[in-house]
This record gives sequence, C-alpha cells and structure tokens, in this order.
Amino acid sequence: MDKQKVAARPQRSAKELMLRGSAWMTAGSILSRVLGAIYIIPWRIWLGAAYLTANSLFTKGYQIYNIFLIVSTAGVPGAISKQIARYNAMNEYKTGMRLFYHGAVAMSIMGVVACGLLWVLAPVLALRDAALTQVFRTLAWPLLLIPLLSVMRGFFQGYNEMAPSALSQFIEQVARVIYMLLMTYTIMVIGNHNYVDAVAQSTFAAFVGAVFGLLLLIGYFFHQRGRFAELAASSSGNVHISTKRILLEIAQQAFPFIVMGAATNLYYIIDQYTFDPMMLTHYIVSKHALGELYALFAGNANKLIMIVVSLAVAMASTALPLLAAAKTRGVGREIADNITNILQLFFIVMIPSALGMAAVSQPLYVVFFGYDKLGISVMELSSFLAVFFGLFTVLASVLQGLFHNRLAMKIMVVGVAVKFIFQWPLIVLFNVYGPTLATMLGMAASIALMLWQLRDLYHFKARQTLRRLVGITAFAVVMAVVVRVLVWLMSQVLNPASGMQSMLMLVVALPIGVAIYAYAVLKTRLADLIIGRRIGSIRQKLHIG
Repeated sequence: MDKQKVAARPQRSAKELMLRGSAWMTAGSILSRVLGAIYIIPWRIWLGAAYLTANSLFTKGYQIYNIFLIVSTAGVPGAISKQIARYNAMNEYKTGMRLFYHGAVAMSIMGVVACGLLWVLAPVLALRDAALTQVFRTLAWPLLLIPLLSVMRGFFQGYNEMAPSALSQFIEQVARVIYMLLMTYTIMVIGNHNYVDAVAQSTFAAFVGAVFGLLLLIGYFFHQRGRFAELAASSSGNVHISTKRILLEIAQQAFPFIVMGAATNLYYIIDQYTFDPMMLTHYIVSKHALGELYALFAGNANKLIMIVVSLAVAMASTALPLLAAAKTRGVGREIADNITNILQLFFIVMIPSALGMAAVSQPLYVVFFGYDKLGISVMELSSFLAVFFGLFTVLASVLQGLFHNRLAMKIMVVGVAVKFIFQWPLIVLFNVYGPTLATMLGMAASIALMLWQLRDLYHFKARQTLRRLVGITAFAVVMAVVVRVLVWLMSQVLNPASGMQSMLMLVVALPIGVAIYAYAVLKTRLADLIIGRRIGSIRQKLHIG
C-alpha cells in the first residue's frame, strides 16, 4: 500500500475516536468486572463458614500482587500507547513498531524477574503467615505473562484500536473465573475442604486467564501484521533513533506510569498495614474480627465499586493516545476540547452510575455477599468513593498524555500524604468507615490540584463543564431518590435478607433508574451536547421530543 492509499484511510474526529474507543474499553472492562464480581456468589456458598477468613486472605494477597504487577509492567503499556500514538501522528510508524518490539522483549525479562522476586519475598511480605505465603507464591506465576500481555494491549491502544484490548480482557476474565470456580468446587465440595488451598487455586487462576488473553492478542496481531507492515512502509523516515534511545524513551515515559498506576493500590496498601494497629489503639477487637472488618471495605465493597471505576479506566485508556497525538501536533484548541470532552463524558456516565449503586446498595450487597447491615452501609459509602477513584484515574491519564508526568506524580504524592495524615483520626472517629473517608480526602486533594493545573495550562471549558455537571448531578439525584424509595417499598413486602428476593429488587429497580436518567438527559438534549448529534437517533426511536 502506498502513502496515498494509507492517507486515504477514513479519519475520525478525536471525539468520535474517544466515544468509539470508550465504548469498546467500557464493554470489555464492565463485562470483566461483572464476571469478577459474579463469581463471588458460588465462591461464597462453597467456602461456607470459612468465607470471611478466605476473602480476607484473598484480598490481602491481591493488594500486594497488584503492586508487583504495576512494577513488573513498569508502566510500559501506557508509555508504549502514548509513544506509538506520538510517532504515528508524525507518520513514523516504523519507529513505533521498533519501540513495540524492544518493549516486548524488555517486558518479558521483567516478567521473569518479578515472578522470581515475589516467590522469594513471599514469606517476608506475608509476615511469616504460611497461608498468605502460599497465596503470594501462586500469584507469582501470572507475573511471567502479564507484562507482555499489557505491552500488546498498549500497542493496539496506540493505534486507537480498543477492540483487541477489550476482548482480551473479557476472555482473560472468563478463563480465570471458570478455573477458580472449578477448583474451589473440587476442593471445598469434593476434596479436602481446605479453604487455604481453595484461595491459592483461586489466585493461581490469574495465570490461566493471562494465557488465554495473551493467545488472543497474539492471534489478532498476526492477523493484522500485513496492515502494520504497510503502515511501516509508508513512514516518512525522518526520525532516526537508536535501540538504546528507544529503550531510554520507554523507561523515561514508563516511570511515571508506575507511580500513578500504583496510586489507588497504594491507598489500599496503607489500609492493609495500618488498619489493624490503628483500630487497636482505640477499640478492643480480636484479630479475626479485624480481618473481617478489613474485608468489608477493601474486599467486598472494592470488588463492586471497581465495576463502576472500570468505566473511568476505559475512558483513560482511550484518552491517553488521543491527547499524546494532539500534543505532538501542538494544536492548543484541540487539546482543550479533548479535555472538555473527556471530563463531560466522565461525568455523564460516572455520576449516575455511582449514585445508582448507592441507591441499590442493600439488595446489591445481599446478592453477592449475604445480608450484613454493616457491610451494606460500608458499601453505600464506598459507592461515592468510585467517583473519586474514577476522576483521579482520568485526570492522571490526561496529565500523562500531555507529558506532564512529574506534575502528575507530585500531585499524587500530595493526595497520599493527606490520606496518611487523616487515616488515624478518621479511624478513631468513624471506625471501619475511617479508611474510606481518608481515601476520599486524599483523592479530593489530588483531583482539585489536577483540575486547577489543567485549567491554568490549557483553558478547557470549565464553566461549561460545571454547568453541565450541575444538570447531570440533579438528574442523577432524582433517579437515585426514586430508586431508593422503590427499593424501600419493595423491602416492606419482600425479604431484604434473601438473595433471590434481593435479585428481584434489582431487576425491578435498575431498569427504572436507567429509564429515568436516560429520559432526562435525552429530553433536555444534554446527551446531545456531550455525546454528539448521533444520540438524536436514539431519542427519535424512543419518541422523546
């Protein structure tokens, strides 16, 4: 294919790419997160009386594993997505391909190193707890594959192709859930009933999922290799860069992604190592009870709110290459418009999602974890935390996409410091709610600083965004109030402690909530202003004037 044919390929606007990419990434993330939550129902049943202890063990294992995962991928997926988008905007596809190949080799090596480190350090990280050591060692195996898997996702995202990443996430989660449920049933129902073995196999399932996700991406890459070769052949060839320089570029861009990627996990790590000792300074609680309390907010609530947060992660993944390309072209107005679009799209999706989750927190929690009054109230508070996590993720990605890496890291450190400062007093004052409130304060501090800096640097449409945010919030509040009242009325007739009857409440309440919010944003044309004119066809089909 010659340069003219390549250039003739239809071009979409940044807003269209954002919406299309977000749709793919959202679908993949939501389906993956929903699967990652649904498995809890049979998992809890088969573990029986050991569920709370097993869940605490599972959660603690994953918190440390996530840090190793972020370090082992070294921020390279985000860096590669950003750099490939940059070189593609310069019509230097060949350089982008070289960057991908060298990055893939480097990450394969990092995977081996990370696996070995977690295996060796497992007893130390587990504080000599034999059960937790076993869990850590099963989590070392997926570190062999996930760095390479993540690099391949970053490559496709750099081309604004979100479908391969979304599909691989979904396939990875399907394989993981099938394996963990099969092994849990085998151990707890048929086998030796050892819950530690069941948890260990459940965490090893991450390796099984990674195998399937990686195979899908490799297959897609070879299917498209001809097109990538044609694009590389059409490169301008004006950029000449050594292999050493390519690796240095990857490292320079990757380090901030390590720090920022670890941010949300760092908040939970602070909770993992401070919650027990800080609670014991003011409350008389057994170690077993502390583990169960910790699992309420770091395990149970976190699993469900991350379904909502995955919406923001999808938007951030899509925004990163678009902003990097706009920055490379040096078009200030395009950057400002992109930031405005990203923020408004985030708000129109995330605000109603979080408020809706809070409104149905009782039946939602009961369906997944059984009736627990304290767990339900922790879940309700955590629903609002989803907005903070989500907005932080999007804004951090915007700053990194615009090459303000150091600024993003400094602001993140400020937020973590605020979290750490308020952790103990808020635990003393609010008990199990304290860590979540401290996280909200830390995130709020970082979010405020990020917004202020972006407004100062790029002059995005802050007033317009604020006006539309007010409308979005008003419609979301009305929806949430109606849904909450509806759930309360149904709970007077149905048994709120029953999983099946709670599911019935969700089946009735959720569609009504979605219909109320959708009607409001369509009727007022707010959806048209944010998403685009194409949304008008939906309004016509629904006969909304």
